[in-house]
Amino acid sequence: MARIPSVFIAISACALLTACGGGAEEEAAAPAGDAPAEIAERQDNFEEIGDSFKAIREQLETDSPDMALIQTSAADINERLKRLPNLFPEGTSMEAGYDTEALATIWEDPQGFDEAIQNAIAASADLMAAAETGDPEAVGGQVGNLGLNGCKACHDKYRVDDD
Repeated sequence: MARIPSVFIAISACALLTACGGGAEEEAAAPAGDAPAEIAERQDNFEEIGDSFKAIREQLETDSPDMALIQTSAADINERLKRLPNLFPEGTSMEAGYDTEALATIWEDPQGFDEAIQNAIAASADLMAAAETGDPEAVGGQVGNLGLNGCKACHDKYRVDDD
């Protein structure tokens, strides 16, 4: 079975992990109270998405990827992305003083944010379909697609810039 070029995987993985976690900290106002549970839930959700991407990347770097593991990880990413609309209640941005990288732009542009989430969900469905084919190259292509057109596209506008 052909291996996916490591450079492609590394670039895709970097884009995805950058999009899904970590970043610069900025000054924020003092929060009005205890952080809503949704903030911890969404942060945990993104951590798990990152773990699933890592599992896929590690498999794609082998000579004989475990397609069952890739399929499970792709399905996990899809299910977790579907949770996102319920994990961003209004007022849970970093501007509200919470320890988060979510920008108030999310609630200022709810239609755009919803569209970005739906695009990520659609790209993750394409990743699941690619995983079902058993073709590592197809999976690699869809990992890149989700990273750039799903995660990164959303985070470029709705998350603190980590540069």
